[in-house]
Amino acid sequence: MGKTNLQELGQKAVEAKYELQRLSTEEKNLALQKAAQLLVEKQDEIIEANAVDLANGEKNGMHPGMLDRLRLTSERIQAMAEGLVQIGDLPDCIGEVMERFSRPNGLAIEKVRVPLGVIGIIYESRPNVTADAFGLCFKTGNAVILKGGSDAIHSNIAVVKVLKEALNACGITESAVQLIEDTDRSVTAEFMKMNKYVDVLIPRGGAGLIRSVVENSTIPVIETGTGNCHIYVDKDADLDMALEIIYNAKTQRIGVCNACESLVVHQEIREAFLPKLAEKLAPKNVELRGDAQILEVLTDCIAATEEDFGREYLDYILSLKTVADVTEAVDHINQYNTKHSDCIVTENAAVAEQFLNQVDAACVYWNASTRFTDGFEFGFGAEIGISTQKLHARGPMGLKELTSYKYLVKGCGQTR
Repeated sequence: MGKTNLQELGQKAVEAKYELQRLSTEEKNLALQKAAQLLVEKQDEIIEANAVDLANGEKNGMHPGMLDRLRLTSERIQAMAEGLVQIGDLPDCIGEVMERFSRPNGLAIEKVRVPLGVIGIIYESRPNVTADAFGLCFKTGNAVILKGGSDAIHSNIAVVKVLKEALNACGITESAVQLIEDTDRSVTAEFMKMNKYVDVLIPRGGAGLIRSVVENSTIPVIETGTGNCHIYVDKDADLDMALEIIYNAKTQRIGVCNACESLVVHQEIREAFLPKLAEKLAPKNVELRGDAQILEVLTDCIAATEEDFGREYLDYILSLKTVADVTEAVDHINQYNTKHSDCIVTENAAVAEQFLNQVDAACVYWNASTRFTDGFEFGFGAEIGISTQKLHARGPMGLKELTSYKYLVKGCGQTR
């Protein structure tokens, strides 16, 4: 973990991207299968390295939600490997003719999908991102430079070592994936200025990291967002369904961006619904923070502040807001959400359609948990992140979101 020569990494990545673009689909898929195989075979080495990061995290007082993000288990490594296999099984979109047309002068024009080139990814303590990012970038013919957080450095080094071993075994340049091992923040700042080598930069992590990258990068950025995800329980909701959806979205994993952080409740169902909600969440010790109307029903609830409605807790905490109708629910959500994922629970199709059409988020759900906002769950094999912006890509970013296009123009001597 010595000083990293970023210029050397950048040059190797540029050379690698042209080599990767010459690979056949079969060659790419075989390498992904090999990487998946070796991840499972060498999982003990990866888990041993991960244990060092976990011990350091506990020593430094890392939040339980962050420790959960950091932790690698046999099951999670198996899932990482399965993600690589799924990516290999997906159709190769590189070379796809997106559009074909001709001009009156006889020029034949094709719009063809091509790799972005060199992708840089800056991310925090989620070592599974290392394998996911490699798989998606590799399948789309992109070289990738990874800058993980210092919290996961030993885990990331172990995973990248296995990925490079797989590439070497398949006769492919190991520079297809490179990890910046230097954990000094000045190196991250320098990396964000490498527009000579890196075509696109994608940050994955908390609001502070994303804001820093957006404000300081000279490389074009695809912004992935934090998740203040809402669930609105309408007066026409199936309350038992609502309880199950909320329980899943809030408590299955607290340290993820698609977990529910904010609940919006129609005022007409307060008395029928809120006691059941408190009972449902009690075994998980979820702290409820509500507005005045919530406090009238749940007397032991904590009074919510304005800040609570806009927070991504990544903890067993849930804010609650009462509204008079779906329009007020939409207005509240659009004011406080992070454009990630929001849900309505209702049996009223007209109300649901209004919610689906008017909520400004990358993913909007009707009667389903926000936890499904995930590349694996969407059938993408994995994801590079959840884009909450509107240019180039939005929502879970799979293979096609890691491509651009170019025009192939074929003539027979035409001049202008």
